[in-house]
Amino acid sequence: MDAAPALIDRHGRAISYLRISVTDRCDLRCRYCMSEAMTFLPRDALLSLEEIALIAERFIARGVRKIRLTGGEPLVRRDMIDLTRRLGRHIGTSLDELTLTTNGTRLAQHAEALFDAGVRRINVSLDSRDAETFRFITRHGDVTQVLAGIAAAQSAGLAVKINMVALKGLNEHEIAPMLAWVAAEGMDLTLIETMPLGQIDEDRADRFLPLPGVLKSLQAQFDLAPDSHATGGPARYWRLAGTRTRLGLISPLTANFCATCNRVRLSTDGKLHMCLGHEDSVDLKAAIRSGGLPMVDTEISRALDLKPAAHDFRIEAGAAPAVARHMSVTGG
Repeated sequence: MDAAPALIDRHGRAISYLRISVTDRCDLRCRYCMSEAMTFLPRDALLSLEEIALIAERFIARGVRKIRLTGGEPLVRRDMIDLTRRLGRHIGTSLDELTLTTNGTRLAQHAEALFDAGVRRINVSLDSRDAETFRFITRHGDVTQVLAGIAAAQSAGLAVKINMVALKGLNEHEIAPMLAWVAAEGMDLTLIETMPLGQIDEDRADRFLPLPGVLKSLQAQFDLAPDSHATGGPARYWRLAGTRTRLGLISPLTANFCATCNRVRLSTDGKLHMCLGHEDSVDLKAAIRSGGLPMVDTEISRALDLKPAAHDFRIEAGAAPAVARHMSVTGG
């Protein structure tokens, strides 16, 4: 196929980062992410792994340099490692990095295979190291599984960053101990403000914890200096003195990062979403099945013209979510 135009949106931003949700299914039910009784997409509504690979390779051909595989929980999808191996073959030539976001429950079984496939860095979602709090947040999870997965990942040679959603009245007292723990274990930590995506069983406003105040509290306890480090995502970083640990903050509500957005998201049902906070999408599943890769190229170009300047997230008591779809559909 002839080379297609570079990925430049209508606001002049270059798109170099593709996040792929390989499944909307998850073996946890985190309260801020989804309802307890979730209805997941039927399997026949999903892209096949071959279709995901073909679409991803088209993005690579058009200038994407980083791909993150997400879910739901990506490791619950059968043969996900095969997809990782296929995309990993592009690392070092047309792709700079292939990464993964996981809840860690199945990481112990797959860590070595991920490393062998070319993954060198992963994000593990871990909102609490306390067994009871973890079980409450996830509704039934066992934190020892996740901790074992993290240990296996490090043993396999994977760099680990912990993603922690900051939740008022629930885990805010654990943030400083979490930072101390990751520093002792040679990992990084990113704190994330909860986002109004999808209807859940609780009011997100009750748990919203603004990160500027959290940072101020941490700076009173730790020697933190601004760091220019960038991973291609939206986090702003601080370095913990005397360690290799970085603290990242993702603040979609208190510090909008849209001006430098370089990302698009492919959902498990084949929709290409240009922004987490908007419903606009194009259907790449329909495109690849009706017109093959030439139609995929056409739809990708159309999507670039739809990408908004910014999201408009707000969290207010009783307010409806910004979009109806849950985070698990488009990936963390």
